[in-house]
Amino acid sequence: MTEIVPVSGPELVTYADELAALLVETVDGGSSVGFLAPLDRDAAARWWRERAASVDAGHHQVWIARDGERIAGTIGLARPPLPNARHRAEVAKLMVRPAARGRGLGRALLEAVEHAAAGDGVTLLILDTESGSPAERLYRSAGWTECGSVPDYAADPAGVLKPTTLYYKAVGQNGPAAGPAQQR
Repeated sequence: MTEIVPVSGPELVTYADELAALLVETVDGGSSVGFLAPLDRDAAARWWRERAASVDAGHHQVWIARDGERIAGTIGLARPPLPNARHRAEVAKLMVRPAARGRGLGRALLEAVEHAAAGDGVTLLILDTESGSPAERLYRSAGWTECGSVPDYAADPAGVLKPTTLYYKAVGQNGPAAGPAQQR
């Protein structure tokens, strides 16, 4: 049975090596999550440890999915610090081990972050993903709305510039997000 739990800053430091292995495996598998291959495992663990202070400060949240004793996946949520952005957050670093894919874990992680964000008063979530990636099927099927694509936005793990597609989803009590003609 897989359990999805939020982690504190100190817990993030504790899990940094396991999360580094997941990050390296994800990058080596070709997923574009902000890093180039080959990704050094020590550098990946350092990156996770550096997130701990931000988690403790409430600027970021991280959840892990444990499948027994092993981390099978993770997802993050970044909260903008500006007063006019308190209603929104960005979903980041959704990763599932290749061996755990195809069993609904990515969707479960996404639902966990959506539920937690709505419970914290967030009404709008945003994310970006490499255009044409398998992740796009997940986001569309989970009710996320595509709002555009940016060419050459980020390099994939091999260093090749790829387009990125932006998505949003209204969560919480306010219903669908207001479009440009319905600004609040």
